[in-house]
Amino acid sequence: MIKNLFLVACISSTIFAQSAQDFKNQQMQGFNQEKKQFGIYKKSQEEEFNAYYEEQNKAYKAYKKELGVFWDEPKISTKEKWVSYTEDKQTRTDVDFSKEIITLETIASSPEEAKQKLEMALAKVVTIDTKTVQETDPLEKKLSKIKKPFGVIDGEVEAEPILSTIVFQKQPTQKSVKAYVEKYVKYDNIKAKESTKVKHSKIYSLNVALPEDTMIKRSKIYYEEVKKNAKLQKLPMALVFAVMHTESSFNPRARSHIPAYGLMQIVPRTAGIDTYNFLYKKKKLVSGSYLYNSSNNIKMGSAYLHILYYKYLKDIKNPDTRLFCTIAAYNTGAGNIAWAFTRKYDMRKAAPLINTKSPEEVYNKLLKDLRYDEPKHYLKRVSQRMSAYYRLYGS
Repeated sequence: MIKNLFLVACISSTIFAQSAQDFKNQQMQGFNQEKKQFGIYKKSQEEEFNAYYEEQNKAYKAYKKELGVFWDEPKISTKEKWVSYTEDKQTRTDVDFSKEIITLETIASSPEEAKQKLEMALAKVVTIDTKTVQETDPLEKKLSKIKKPFGVIDGEVEAEPILSTIVFQKQPTQKSVKAYVEKYVKYDNIKAKESTKVKHSKIYSLNVALPEDTMIKRSKIYYEEVKKNAKLQKLPMALVFAVMHTESSFNPRARSHIPAYGLMQIVPRTAGIDTYNFLYKKKKLVSGSYLYNSSNNIKMGSAYLHILYYKYLKDIKNPDTRLFCTIAAYNTGAGNIAWAFTRKYDMRKAAPLINTKSPEEVYNKLLKDLRYDEPKHYLKRVSQRMSAYYRLYGS
């Protein structure tokens, strides 16, 4: 009886072991199949993203070609400049936020026609809001027709002032706008040169200086959003403001060639994906219109600074040292910070060496040995501007 029980137990153990092994094998097969399917999905998604960006680039090139029919230099918005055209592409406004000047240009057949068109352009640019720009800009209308890949997070651009709060002391009225336009659009202020593109026409231009306190007034528009997100991400408000100032000069329509979008110049395919995953636990690509929404942009920019300071650079012990490294990393990436100290991109190896140096030594080392000039200038500008925003906002 005992012998039979022992035999049954042995058989049961063997069957159980085989069953467990079969189950394990099935699990591994299932896991490998899921991994394979995810790899296929990821590759397919990457191909969709590439195709999407290629279509965007085609749209930009096509638009510049259309502009080239009228203009020798077809200008497009940059980090610090918001360039906008009328539907017929023969009048444009170029707001340079860094130099605080509006340049208006129009192609016209007479000084009278030019003056009228420049008056309309100036009245529009100093009163239009961000939502209206997004909905009416000829290039944005082209881009909106491009089919987005599945899973791309889109967003609505909210109606926020761009120049009205800078130019006017209170909500502008027709009377105040008319008075402002008449003050600047005068025949004596308008320059003219022959058009090389349009026969029997000239290019008429006019420069209008923005108020000296433009940058401060622009920063105040975003004060509440910066305060909220800086507190949430355990960052100084002055850091967020200084980064925003340096990235875009508070240009809500900022777009670089990379492309990076909005006030804090978020790159959708790198920092954008990491930051969205940090905030919402999903790896998603965000669209340009999502990042032209200032609330989204400030939220993601602040979160990315948090990721750099509290995650990627967490092994740097001195908070001031880590702050300098975070500023430079926002521009050039954490790997390039490590490279400046070890000629390798591994922060785990660089951190112990960084920790042997004072904040001042690290700052000077970064200014000397970062791989490119741009992050060196960036570190200097942001650090200096932080002091100004500490004085302005107190934290």
